[in-house]
Amino acid sequence: MFTTTKDKALLTTTTGALPRPSWYTANLRGLPLSQGFSQQAYREQHFDCLACHVASQHRAGIDIYVDGDARLDDDVAGRSWVSYATERIAGIGAPRVEMPPAHFMADKGPGDLMWEVIETRMTPPVEGRIGATSLQLDRAYKAIAPMTDRPVKIGSISAQILALMLTDEHYKDRLQLLMDLSAALNREYHALADCGAPLLQVEEPAIHQVIADPNQRIKADQWVEAFNAEVKGLRSKCEVWCHTCWGSPAAQRVASKDQSYKAALPYLDRLDVDVLTFEGAYNRGMDFEAIGKTVSKSKRIALGVISHRTLQVERPEEVAELIRLALKHIEPERLILTSDCGFGRQSMSRMHAYYKMVALVRGTNIVRKELGLPEAYIPGADTQLSMVPIPKG
Repeated sequence: MFTTTKDKALLTTTTGALPRPSWYTANLRGLPLSQGFSQQAYREQHFDCLACHVASQHRAGIDIYVDGDARLDDDVAGRSWVSYATERIAGIGAPRVEMPPAHFMADKGPGDLMWEVIETRMTPPVEGRIGATSLQLDRAYKAIAPMTDRPVKIGSISAQILALMLTDEHYKDRLQLLMDLSAALNREYHALADCGAPLLQVEEPAIHQVIADPNQRIKADQWVEAFNAEVKGLRSKCEVWCHTCWGSPAAQRVASKDQSYKAALPYLDRLDVDVLTFEGAYNRGMDFEAIGKTVSKSKRIALGVISHRTLQVERPEEVAELIRLALKHIEPERLILTSDCGFGRQSMSRMHAYYKMVALVRGTNIVRKELGLPEAYIPGADTQLSMVPIPKG
């Protein structure tokens, strides 16, 4: 259900993660978010962080806000994206220093950054049947919603990535583990939708990541079935997004070579979602034509036109050029502009992230003007508000 993007062209947003302020030193370490909010230091730092995120997105002229994943602990390379869920799902044990085999690690070893990232994950085992969860995504939404009248998108790791990463000591059938995780997270998503959240983003189906892995026992059709069970019933309540990318921990791609979405697109198109997101900036629109041809007209497409992997802030003209390329294959009313992935998870500074958001909106405004669409006001680019005098003449 298009609660936010209906009848709107070329909206802007980011994926979700934003860099933590350096003074935000409090962490949950497995506590429920509600318990963190009962502690003065954590509550103050969390809410002040949200206020900073809202202010930076407002200054940049962003249309759809994110909460920056402010609830996640400040761990190496965004480990808490995974551990925030695993620490709050019954049936999953304490973390161990183990690395489950992954096909994309075959060419890596000590001395590779991704090797160290995977080492820090400390993947926990599944010790019993997946049971009750306490992600409290509804509380995460309620914390930021009163701070802005803009729609806020809340995202969460998918059951699919968890099923790939966890060490299974109970099920002995990874497909059944996947289905139980999908059902558990579905309950969390419904609680989020029921509290009034207009947008939910489920992050990373496994399809595009594993479709080329000959050792993968779960087939593409089964990944589709599991994802649709994870989001079952949600589109009648809110707008459902599915985010895909090629990796973001410490701004890294998980594989060593450029990858294409092409083989996975027919399966991604079958996901029961309103919006599909794809990387586009880092690979310079390599798959835009295939995406435009394959994804059903009933879905909207959010394309990355800003990279989370580079510290060089894109020029607005670069962003506009990439948007024009996308428009050759995707109608403007279906197109949303975003970042390839999040700017957090030990990726870049707050200053880099802010100016990348400004570049995103400035570049989108160039194309909006060309199409006769209303331009977004960017307070941070208003010359009358500049703290540095603008030379005349």
